[in-house]
Amino acid sequence: MSMKRRKWLALGLMSILAPTMVQAQGGGLLLFAAASLKNALDEIASAWARDTGRPMPRISYAASSALARQIEQGAPADIFLSADLDWMDYIAARNLILAETRTNLLGNKIVLIAPRDSHATVDLKAGVDLAEALTNALKGGRLAMANVDAVPAGKYGKAALEKLGAWNGMKHRVAQAENVRAALLLVARGEAPLGIVYSTDAAAEPAVRIVAAFPDGSHPPIVYPVARIRDSRSADAKPFLDHLRGAKARAVFEKQGFSVLVRSASST
Repeated sequence: MSMKRRKWLALGLMSILAPTMVQAQGGGLLLFAAASLKNALDEIASAWARDTGRPMPRISYAASSALARQIEQGAPADIFLSADLDWMDYIAARNLILAETRTNLLGNKIVLIAPRDSHATVDLKAGVDLAEALTNALKGGRLAMANVDAVPAGKYGKAALEKLGAWNGMKHRVAQAENVRAALLLVARGEAPLGIVYSTDAAAEPAVRIVAAFPDGSHPPIVYPVARIRDSRSADAKPFLDHLRGAKARAVFEKQGFSVLVRSASST
């Protein structure tokens, strides 16, 4: 497929998945969450609404960077669940969260993926010329990543490539997407021969396979913090935040491949 068509498809995916400012609606909880959490949080929110009889939480998924900036601009979120510490720190520095509610909730890993029917192999071990290995595996294509300057998954991926000595050789061959799920789609649809995403994203998409996992220590620890927004007025914010720390949510997060960093607050 031509490079021009690849560019148009990438732009189309960004348009489809790009976040929009969420308008306040009557009733219900509004959660802003990193795009990589969609499968787990959809299941958790649905079960919580069913079990408690409370309104179904509304969830806006996008890159943590975009969500943090929307909160800064006054978007009516009740809870923010970021894919890294930096963007939670960003809104905390602007006094936009209730500091006592902040918790480091989840951990994750990043992996190199390819379309399911691809035969690409890449060794991520130390001592390998990774830039050359990736170039050979790409076969003229692009490496799909979330935006490497702002989006957590992209920042982690860039850090890993830098640590493994491959970034300078690869930075001009990266197809940057609006968020990690958009990067995942580029690979799932065969528009990019390789991509860097979270292991949980790879597990949730049957059209891709994991080529290799990035070694521990090749990037900063992946931590998902959660906090209540200071201006939240939803009566459901505290109980749902408690639920996210509870045993039932833990089971769903772990099933989706996340590591849970807090002890269950309760059996909820």
